[in-house]
Amino acid sequence: MPTERFQFTGAAGHQLAAALDTPDGEISTYALFAHCFTCGKDVLAAKRIAVALAAKGIAVLRFDFTGLGSSEGDFANSTFSSNVADLVRAADHLRQTRQAPVLLIGHSLGGAAILAAAGQIPEAKAVVTIAAPSDPAHVTHLFKDQVESIRTHGEVEVSLAGRPFRIKREFLDDVAEQALIARVKTLHKALLIMHSPTDDTVGIENATQIFIAAKHPKSFVTLAGADHLLSGKRDATYAADVIAAWAERYIEPDVVEPAIERGEAPRHVVVRETRNSKFQQTITLGPHRMLADEPVAAGGEDSGPGPYDFLLAGLGACTSMTMRLYADRKALPLDRVTVTLKHSKIHAEDCAECETRTGMLDQIDRVIKMEGALDADQHRRLMEIADKCPVHRTLTSEVRIVTTEAE
Repeated sequence: MPTERFQFTGAAGHQLAAALDTPDGEISTYALFAHCFTCGKDVLAAKRIAVALAAKGIAVLRFDFTGLGSSEGDFANSTFSSNVADLVRAADHLRQTRQAPVLLIGHSLGGAAILAAAGQIPEAKAVVTIAAPSDPAHVTHLFKDQVESIRTHGEVEVSLAGRPFRIKREFLDDVAEQALIARVKTLHKALLIMHSPTDDTVGIENATQIFIAAKHPKSFVTLAGADHLLSGKRDATYAADVIAAWAERYIEPDVVEPAIERGEAPRHVVVRETRNSKFQQTITLGPHRMLADEPVAAGGEDSGPGPYDFLLAGLGACTSMTMRLYADRKALPLDRVTVTLKHSKIHAEDCAECETRTGMLDQIDRVIKMEGALDADQHRRLMEIADKCPVHRTLTSEVRIVTTEAE
């Protein structure tokens, strides 16, 4: 499978080395893979699983955590929390350049990091852990004889898998503070737990604890006979086959890409004052010409839609078009879509899932009506597709506006 290699900026500002394994044909969805402790993106398990998933249409991004492999930074300065932050940055990079990952996969301590990061990647619908500990502090048993020395001296060099690594007291403190099981209880995503009953590095009881804490939908698959690192090629291929089959129920391919991503040049929108009234504007784009204005109550003459009206219209049109393309592609009996939208301001404290906690927030209420002989599952899938429209993704992602003065 083709592999694209590049760098992206991690949470601490370091350039992190990444590899994106892509299918030869159409990409059905994107996945993010987190490797095991002190390993790297090119460890056999990560590479084999990523390539096998790519063969099934799933593009997989894997990268070296800070200070590992070809990534910048000092491993000694990294922590479990910094790894989680780098995973979120990796998802951000995919969101900005391709499509946000819908599938998250983590191996060993990377599985614990994926569970911790999943809540910060809203597009992710399915999470897979492979040989993951239920408590990140479990990793300290790899150098348990030197833990006290690390706490005493602040930093000590330890040998892991025959290689020297420097571990700081901050790393110990950070893993000790992680409440991973509490995050698993509020995951609200489909979860697949894969573990070998003969894993002598991370015991099978860890999988049991994660499974009990998780809410449905959750699944467990035994990797019988596999070692902790999934060093056997057949074990890695089997894991990839199971992941791909399991994930089909929870992921849908994207159906629309923005014009700029399809290689089409975007049309310039020109807005100019008419000077016929206080706020009236002409909007010209290609052969189309429209008026914009403000309502009478706001000092305008209501001769055309207002700025937020155009914003809502763009989101509504994009939503309906995206659903139509998906319905036609899947031969769903969708007769007509009607999207009704409203913009308002709300108090941040009234939004439990919002990051902003003070002041006012913009809220767009979108009500979608579908006509046609659709069953419950088709209704659900179309509602999920509505959130995939390019304008929706633009409004919910980081937007950079560059303003210059005309010559």
